[in-house]
Amino acid sequence: MKILIVGGVAGGAGCAARLRRNDENAQIILFEKGEFISFANCGLPYYIGQVITDKAELQLQTPEAFHARFNVDVRVCQEVTAVDSASKVVTVLNHATGETYTESYDKLVLSPGASPIRPPFPGIEKNHVFTLRNIPDTYAIYDYIEQARPRTAAVIGAGFIGLEMAENLADRGLAVSIVEAAPHVMAPLDTDMAHMVHNRIRAAGMGLYIDRKCAGFTENGVLLEGGDVVPADMVILSIGVRPETRFLQDSGVELGARGEILVDEQLRTSVPDIFALGDAATVRNLVSGRQQVIPLAGPANKQARIVADVICGKDARYKGSIGTSVMKFFEMTVATAGEKEESLKAAGTPYRKTFTVSSSHAGYYPGGTQMIVKLLYSPEGRVLGAQIVGGEGVDKRIDTLAVAIRFGMTVSDLAEMELAYAPPFSSAKDPVNMAGFVAENVLAGTMTPFFVDEIDAIPENAVRLDVRNPEELATLGSIPGFVNIPLNQLRSRLDEVDLTRPVYVTCQVGLRGYVAARILAQHGAQVYNLSGGYTLYASRMKDLAGQGETADKNCAACGMQTKG
Repeated sequence: MKILIVGGVAGGAGCAARLRRNDENAQIILFEKGEFISFANCGLPYYIGQVITDKAELQLQTPEAFHARFNVDVRVCQEVTAVDSASKVVTVLNHATGETYTESYDKLVLSPGASPIRPPFPGIEKNHVFTLRNIPDTYAIYDYIEQARPRTAAVIGAGFIGLEMAENLADRGLAVSIVEAAPHVMAPLDTDMAHMVHNRIRAAGMGLYIDRKCAGFTENGVLLEGGDVVPADMVILSIGVRPETRFLQDSGVELGARGEILVDEQLRTSVPDIFALGDAATVRNLVSGRQQVIPLAGPANKQARIVADVICGKDARYKGSIGTSVMKFFEMTVATAGEKEESLKAAGTPYRKTFTVSSSHAGYYPGGTQMIVKLLYSPEGRVLGAQIVGGEGVDKRIDTLAVAIRFGMTVSDLAEMELAYAPPFSSAKDPVNMAGFVAENVLAGTMTPFFVDEIDAIPENAVRLDVRNPEELATLGSIPGFVNIPLNQLRSRLDEVDLTRPVYVTCQVGLRGYVAARILAQHGAQVYNLSGGYTLYASRMKDLAGQGETADKNCAACGMQTKG
């Protein structure tokens, strides 16, 4: 059997290795249009930031080593430019020689990946505008920083790569500004969770321009729609990717609206004996059921194994993905899995949500950090999505919640999970358990939450109650209009609360508010507890204040916020 593989990074190389483990006699040819295969593309920003200092560490395999281990004919700098599915032949351009030739196949695997979108912005040739996809891109950015010594940089697009690049450029000493056309950074997050990331961006001294589109470039700046100029001696363009599938236009392989390759559960395309995987292929979203592109390394590697197994006669299937992802941003960790609220709302999917604020480990053990967990679930309790922003331990919790989402578990399952506990690592009630407990309370009707963005809609006749201690209000602040009665005094001061009116309660994170709500409810009141408490409120207000300053209180010379 002769198998051709288009694309030699994670998916293509992984498929080739699995094919060889399955079949020692197959003829396997791997085409990669670049000069590197199987490189650590997720690690590229960290080489630019000098966290990874050895170039060789970026290459997981060289063509020579890959051939020696797996007996695969690796052809780098050779690009498949066309596929004739009727004759089962591909056309190949050898970039080293300029020669064009054809190669026949029995099976064809497509793993071409996706390339960064680079629109023809006015003036783009005037500035030093880079995209980041491969090792040559990485070297070009690194070398420019070393040789030109730029002082300012702008990152256009605040997804994973954009924010990772912003951090690493800042670590190199550049004054960085971030421009994002959407209302918030990081598309997998909802706005209420993005507030914390926005605040951390500003705390790092970076300029943040959200809901602002790039209109063009000058020699030392980025033009925004509306006329503002963001200072930039160099620019990282990170506004999304597009499947690299132009070579399939006349192949008969069915493509989606954006050029993505449509596949079934066995990753077969619409043409017999042609398979597709990775960033250019669609997968089923296990929560929504939609077919979509989820460009992540983990799913691509799993798909590579399945394609190899199917080619070799096994009944393997790729059931789908939930888009689990995690990102480091300075000391902050941001992680998501499953659907977000904005997507559920857009699809008309019924859902409930709650926020919990937990420590990464036992409170009495030093060094803990706070994490905020947003849990989305159906009215019946099935877990639909999760987002976590915090520090230490976020990765562990998102992985646990990802398992729950993938296997259709409920909030009661989260509450019942037996998770590892020792004071340096967790609490006896793990943050995952706590998210389950709170969601169970909501579904059982023992707590009715309200949310930070609903504060302005609280009825005028409602009682607003803050049950924190007075010193907390003095130190941390309070929500205007909320009257303070500390939780431990509530029972003795019930006569101060008009129980015939709706009562809206807040505390710092929501736990004391829940206890207060139970007290008040059992005395006949209709009570609402602020989910996430004053912590989420303060985060939102700080972000909104920062957005107000961005428009009129920035230093024109450097884009940094000024006091005033």
